[in-house]
Amino acid sequence: MEKENTYDALKLENQICFPLYAASREIIKRYRPFLDKIGLTYTQYITMMVLWEEKSITVKALGKKLFLDSGTLSPVIRSLEEKDLVTKTRDKNDERNVIIAVTKCGEELKEKAKEIPPKIVKCIPMDKNDAVLLYTLLHKMLDAMDC
Repeated sequence: MEKENTYDALKLENQICFPLYAASREIIKRYRPFLDKIGLTYTQYITMMVLWEEKSITVKALGKKLFLDSGTLSPVIRSLEEKDLVTKTRDKNDERNVIIAVTKCGEELKEKAKEIPPKIVKCIPMDKNDAVLLYTLLHKMLDAMDC
C-alpha cells in the first residue's frame, strides 16, 4: 500500500499543469475559426494585441509581456512582417535593440479583431466573477514564477 502512495504524485488527476494545459488548448481551439477569418494564428494575435496597445515595442519587452522567448517570437514577427502588419527596425540609440511597430495595415486589422473577444466570451462557459478570479490567480502564479 505504501508503494501506491509513493506514485500518487505521478497521477494525472494530481497535476495542476494538466487542466491548465487542456484548458489552454480548448480555448485556443475556440479562437481558431475567428482568427482564421483575419489570417492570424493565436500567437500572432496576442502579439498584435500588444502592438495595438503599445504601437511599438522592443522584441525583448514584447517577449516579456507574452512570456515567449526570442526563438518562439522571431518566426511570429517575421510572419507578421511578411503580412505587412508590423515593421522591424534597429533602435537608433542602441543597435542591440530591435523595435517592432504596428503598420497602417496592422492598425486596420484591429477593426476586424475587435469582434473576437465578445465571441470568445460566449464560447467559454464561465461566470464573470470566476473568470476574473481565474485571471488573477494565473497572473499571480506567473508573477511568482519570475518568468
